[in-house]
Amino acid sequence: MAHEIVTYITREGLQQLKDELQNRIKVIRPQITIKIGDAKELGDISENFEYHDAKDQQGLNEMRIVDIQHMLASAVIVESKAGGTINLGSTFSVKTGGVEKRYEMVGENEANPMQGKISNVSPLGAAFVGKSVGDKVDVNVPSGVMGYEVTAIE
Repeated sequence: MAHEIVTYITREGLQQLKDELQNRIKVIRPQITIKIGDAKELGDISENFEYHDAKDQQGLNEMRIVDIQHMLASAVIVESKAGGTINLGSTFSVKTGGVEKRYEMVGENEANPMQGKISNVSPLGAAFVGKSVGDKVDVNVPSGVMGYEVTAIE
Protein backbone atom coordinates (compact mmCIF):
# COMPACT_ATOMS: atom_id res chain seq x y z
CA MET A 1 0.00 0.00 0.00
CA ALA A 2 1.44 3.37 -1.03
CA HIS A 3 1.92 5.94 1.68
CA GLU A 4 0.59 9.34 0.61
CA ILE A 5 2.77 12.23 1.66
CA VAL A 6 0.86 15.19 3.03
CA THR A 7 2.25 18.72 3.01
CA TYR A 8 0.90 20.68 5.98
CA ILE A 9 1.06 24.37 5.19
CA THR A 10 -0.47 27.70 6.17
CA ARG A 11 -2.43 29.80 3.68
CA GLU A 12 0.50 32.22 3.55
CA GLY A 13 2.95 29.39 2.87
CA LEU A 14 0.69 27.99 0.15
CA GLN A 15 0.60 31.35 -1.61
CA GLN A 16 4.40 31.63 -1.37
CA LEU A 17 4.75 28.20 -3.01
CA LYS A 18 2.34 29.17 -5.80
CA ASP A 19 4.26 32.41 -6.38
CA GLU A 20 7.60 30.57 -6.43
CA LEU A 21 6.23 28.02 -8.91
CA GLN A 22 5.01 30.74 -11.27
CA ASN A 23 8.35 32.57 -11.02
CA ARG A 24 10.30 29.39 -11.76
CA ILE A 25 8.14 28.54 -14.78
CA LYS A 26 7.61 32.02 -16.26
CA VAL A 27 10.85 33.81 -15.36
CA ILE A 28 13.68 31.48 -14.35
CA ARG A 29 13.01 28.72 -16.92
CA PRO A 30 13.11 31.13 -19.92
CA GLN A 31 16.24 32.84 -18.53
CA ILE A 32 18.03 29.49 -18.31
CA THR A 33 16.90 28.55 -21.82
CA ILE A 34 18.47 31.77 -23.12
CA LYS A 35 21.72 31.02 -21.23
CA ILE A 36 21.85 27.55 -22.78
CA GLY A 37 21.28 28.97 -26.26
CA ASP A 38 23.93 31.65 -25.78
CA ALA A 39 26.42 29.07 -24.46
CA LYS A 40 25.80 26.77 -27.45
CA GLU A 41 26.71 29.62 -29.79
CA LEU A 42 30.16 29.76 -28.18
CA GLY A 43 31.08 26.53 -29.95
CA ASP A 44 32.25 23.16 -28.60
CA ILE A 45 29.94 22.33 -25.66
CA SER A 46 32.10 19.48 -24.31
CA GLU A 47 34.42 21.93 -22.54
CA ASN A 48 32.05 24.88 -22.29
CA PHE A 49 31.63 25.90 -18.63
CA GLU A 50 28.75 28.30 -19.35
CA TYR A 51 26.78 25.56 -21.11
CA HIS A 52 27.32 22.97 -18.35
CA ASP A 53 26.54 25.53 -15.64
CA ALA A 54 23.31 26.53 -17.38
CA LYS A 55 22.33 22.86 -17.80
CA ASP A 56 22.97 22.30 -14.06
CA GLN A 57 20.80 25.33 -13.25
CA GLN A 58 18.11 23.96 -15.55
CA GLY A 59 18.14 20.58 -13.80
CA LEU A 60 17.92 22.14 -10.34
CA ASN A 61 15.10 24.46 -11.42
CA GLU A 62 13.11 21.61 -12.98
CA MET A 63 13.57 19.46 -9.84
CA ARG A 64 12.29 22.32 -7.67
CA ILE A 65 9.30 22.81 -9.99
CA VAL A 66 8.40 19.12 -9.61
CA ASP A 67 8.87 19.31 -5.82
CA ILE A 68 6.58 22.35 -5.56
CA GLN A 69 3.95 20.70 -7.79
CA HIS A 70 3.97 17.63 -5.51
CA MET A 71 3.68 19.81 -2.39
CA LEU A 72 0.78 21.76 -3.90
CA ALA A 73 -0.99 18.55 -4.94
CA SER A 74 -0.70 17.16 -1.40
CA ALA A 75 -1.23 20.42 0.49
CA VAL A 76 -3.42 20.44 3.58
CA ILE A 77 -4.10 23.94 4.90
CA VAL A 78 -3.57 24.41 8.63
CA GLU A 79 -5.57 27.22 10.18
CA SER A 80 -4.42 29.35 13.06
CA LYS A 81 -5.86 28.01 16.30
CA ALA A 82 -6.19 30.11 19.43
CA GLY A 83 -6.33 28.69 22.95
CA GLY A 84 -6.48 25.04 23.91
CA THR A 85 -3.36 23.12 23.04
CA ILE A 86 -0.47 23.75 20.68
CA ASN A 87 -0.77 22.05 17.31
CA LEU A 88 -0.17 22.79 13.64
CA GLY A 89 -1.33 26.33 12.93
CA SER A 90 -0.89 27.51 16.53
CA THR A 91 0.98 30.68 17.40
CA PHE A 92 2.25 30.56 20.95
CA SER A 93 4.62 32.19 23.41
CA VAL A 94 7.05 30.55 25.79
CA LYS A 95 9.43 31.77 28.45
CA THR A 96 12.95 30.40 28.77
CA GLY A 97 15.67 31.83 30.97
CA GLY A 98 13.52 34.89 31.65
CA VAL A 99 13.18 35.61 27.92
CA GLU A 100 9.81 35.52 26.14
CA LYS A 101 9.81 33.91 22.68
CA ARG A 102 6.99 33.61 20.15
CA TYR A 103 6.62 30.73 17.70
CA GLU A 104 4.28 29.60 14.97
CA MET A 105 3.83 25.83 14.49
CA VAL A 106 4.02 25.05 10.78
CA GLY A 107 4.59 22.04 8.54
CA GLU A 108 8.19 21.05 7.86
CA ASN A 109 8.26 22.55 4.35
CA GLU A 110 7.45 25.99 5.74
CA ALA A 111 9.73 25.96 8.79
CA ASN A 112 12.07 28.92 9.27
CA PRO A 113 13.38 29.06 12.85
CA MET A 114 14.93 32.51 12.27
CA GLN A 115 11.39 33.83 11.70
CA GLY A 116 9.94 31.88 14.63
CA LYS A 117 8.30 29.30 12.36
CA ILE A 118 9.02 25.85 13.77
CA SER A 119 8.02 22.49 12.37
CA ASN A 120 5.85 20.06 14.29
CA VAL A 121 8.42 17.33 13.50
CA SER A 122 11.49 19.26 14.69
CA PRO A 123 12.74 18.41 18.18
CA LEU A 124 11.64 21.82 19.50
CA GLY A 125 8.26 21.76 17.75
CA ALA A 126 7.50 18.16 18.66
CA ALA A 127 8.16 19.00 22.33
CA PHE A 128 5.41 21.66 22.26
CA VAL A 129 2.71 19.71 20.39
CA GLY A 130 -0.25 19.07 22.68
CA LYS A 131 0.97 21.41 25.42
CA SER A 132 -1.24 24.03 27.11
CA VAL A 133 -0.63 27.37 28.82
CA GLY A 134 1.31 26.79 32.02
CA ASP A 135 2.91 23.52 30.84
CA LYS A 136 6.64 23.20 31.31
CA VAL A 137 8.69 21.59 28.55
CA ASP A 138 12.28 20.38 28.57
CA VAL A 139 14.00 20.19 25.18
CA ASN A 140 17.33 18.49 24.53
CA VAL A 141 19.65 20.84 22.66
CA PRO A 142 23.33 20.41 21.74
CA SER A 143 24.42 22.35 24.84
CA GLY A 144 22.18 20.35 27.22
CA VAL A 145 18.54 20.74 28.22
CA MET A 146 16.52 23.96 27.84
CA GLY A 147 13.46 24.49 29.96
CA TYR A 148 10.45 26.33 28.54
CA GLU A 149 7.09 27.37 29.99
CA VAL A 150 4.13 27.91 27.66
CA THR A 151 2.77 31.38 28.48
CA ALA A 152 0.17 31.96 25.75
CA ILE A 153 -1.52 30.30 22.80
CA GLU A 154 -2.95 32.83 20.37
